[in-house]
Amino acid sequence: MDPALSISRLQKIYNGKTVALSDVDLRVEEGDFFALLGPNGAGKTTIIGVVTGLVNKDSGDVRIFGKNIDDDAPLAKMHVGVVPQEFNFSLFTKIMDIVILQAGYFGIPRRIAMERTEYFFKRLGLWEKRNQAARTLSGGMKRRLMIARALIHEPKLLILDEPTAGVDIELRHSMWKFLKDLNESGVTIILTTHYLEEAEYLCKNVAIIDRGNIVASGAIKELLADRSAEVLVFDVGEAVRQAELAALTLFHPRKIDEQTIELTLGKGQDLNAAVFALDRLGISVKNLRNKNNRLEELFISLTHK
Repeated sequence: MDPALSISRLQKIYNGKTVALSDVDLRVEEGDFFALLGPNGAGKTTIIGVVTGLVNKDSGDVRIFGKNIDDDAPLAKMHVGVVPQEFNFSLFTKIMDIVILQAGYFGIPRRIAMERTEYFFKRLGLWEKRNQAARTLSGGMKRRLMIARALIHEPKLLILDEPTAGVDIELRHSMWKFLKDLNESGVTIILTTHYLEEAEYLCKNVAIIDRGNIVASGAIKELLADRSAEVLVFDVGEAVRQAELAALTLFHPRKIDEQTIELTLGKGQDLNAAVFALDRLGISVKNLRNKNNRLEELFISLTHK
């Protein structure tokens, strides 16, 4: 089976002197939830630009589900949905019209486009705002609008460039759930984010790019296996009982106050395991933060040289 995205020896040089990408190799399997991480200016946006046809590469091979973007660009792009960092729609247009117009670019009949828009708007909490102009939406709602627009043609690959930037914690968690559900339905997702706990929670595999070079790639669990323990702080909905703490002994729980606990992730444990353990006990998580973050430690060690 062809991977969702295959990149081989990709190079891009701006103005004949600035090397944005240097012999980049990248492979994202179908069904993966993949994080592409790197500091500002590392080359993440250039990779996305090349994959989506917005940036011309100088050399290299790029394939989307086996289709070479040089030979089959329209067919390859039919498989891709993109959510850019910047808002790129008319602020004075009704949000339903923005998505219906996008569907028209892909030749989707209006009736089907209306049905899909209703589905995504209801899933993303936009349905009540469907007849309002985009300028009336909050920043978080505008980001959800871009996700709905990117999904209207039912792409097999979704590329998200900082999708939760500037979004509050509660909304970020609801978007995480939507994206996890979407990935479990079979959509391959590539995520760029500066929230490293977001990448660790959502993604299975990761590539870290620095100054145009991939400096690490692989399964997140494997890359973090040899890092030191990670301590997470959870704010929860109700007071935590002693019996619940006892059930969390694998994570060495420490109760900070009635609604705040610390859990420690050791080797072989990840954020998903901790969240699942809390969910199984019926403990609702309102917020989480890191006292220290293994992915951040890895990221800094590879990119701050």
